[in-house]
Amino acid sequence: MPTRREFLESTSAVLAAGMAAPPTPIQAQGESLPPAIRALTSMRSQAQPITVLERQKRLEQARALMAQERLDALFLTGGTSLRYFTNISWGLSERLLALVLPKTGRAFVVCPAFERDRAMEQIAAGPLAGTADILTWEENESPYQRVAEGLRARAITTGRLGIEETVRFVFSDGVAKAAPALTLTSATPVTAGCRVVKDAHEQALMRLASTVTLKAYEAAYRSLKDGMTQDEFADLVTLAHQRLGFQGGAGVQVGKYSALPHGSATPQVIREGTILLIDGGCTVEGYTSDISRTFVLGRATDRMKQVFDIEQRAQKAALAAARPGVHCQAVDAAARKVIVDAGFGPDYKYFTHRVGHGMGMDGHEWPYLVRGNTLPLKPGMTFSDEPGIYIPGEFGVRLEDDMVITENGAELFTPTSPSLEQPFG
Repeated sequence: MPTRREFLESTSAVLAAGMAAPPTPIQAQGESLPPAIRALTSMRSQAQPITVLERQKRLEQARALMAQERLDALFLTGGTSLRYFTNISWGLSERLLALVLPKTGRAFVVCPAFERDRAMEQIAAGPLAGTADILTWEENESPYQRVAEGLRARAITTGRLGIEETVRFVFSDGVAKAAPALTLTSATPVTAGCRVVKDAHEQALMRLASTVTLKAYEAAYRSLKDGMTQDEFADLVTLAHQRLGFQGGAGVQVGKYSALPHGSATPQVIREGTILLIDGGCTVEGYTSDISRTFVLGRATDRMKQVFDIEQRAQKAALAAARPGVHCQAVDAAARKVIVDAGFGPDYKYFTHRVGHGMGMDGHEWPYLVRGNTLPLKPGMTFSDEPGIYIPGEFGVRLEDDMVITENGAELFTPTSPSLEQPFG
């Protein structure tokens, strides 16, 4: 089974390429749908795309932060930040396509000459329409010289060029050699500075994504049968997301394999009385959900119930600790104290990972709720809240919901799980 990160990355790649997900085995075999999944209807009409005006405001904010950080220009290649600011979706290859956004003046895009029309199509549909130049390079030419030429045309020959953190080294190194008088530095204060706080529209998309995933999980759970394999159950989750109008899915771990936070590739079969841990999400207009549920087919043991109760208290403690001004690390500490005080310690022994990560267009993004992170929380920041207890050779329990920092505290986007035996009430 894929890890959560692999699942989210593959889902984003499918969406960015405009491709439909392959049919699940249930679809391919033409079998009738389970009633709980057949009853699902599309929620796609509830998703309102990010507008050109919203992206224009993002570019304005980026330029304001560039002035604050003393950056003369910003360098982006294909990936999330490029989509965030421009809605240009471009896969990474050995051929450079890059956006250079100067602190002032016209932006420019450097792209392969044979890709010019495709690039222009996307530029014309976004916030750069009419405000950006396009510089092309033939296969025998250097794209980095085009970058240097574009910067020189804007009187940027020295100073600081901010490089987005996911830009490949080969690209930044090429620019550094073509423009040696420039200082290349991190653009994260600008890109993260824009992306870490989500506005009301972004929060609404994430709330919808969480709602869709929870509905998909419930429909799959109500279709669960003794003897299913982990892959068959995962197929139900994927199919449920499709019925709801979105691409999504989950990794599934059964029994002792649920003690591995990101799972095992070992084939697993679901039996009466076994515990399941599912973890995944979906993407709605570019914004993600990330939800984990742990439940039992049939009756849970007293030990399972005891661990689940500790998990519930830890998740609530993290939620209660999260509020504006509090350091990120304090949220992790609140959940960890509950788990360690209950006998599942010390420290990272059973609760083996941080309590949460930032979320948005990437399933994992800044900031992180982890010890040592003293960044103060702000309203509009969004995170997973996911304490876990993993007992090697027995089972693991994780409750994960997505939360937003509010003016006075924090709230979950969806109801959390009430119990192992009735995980959806």
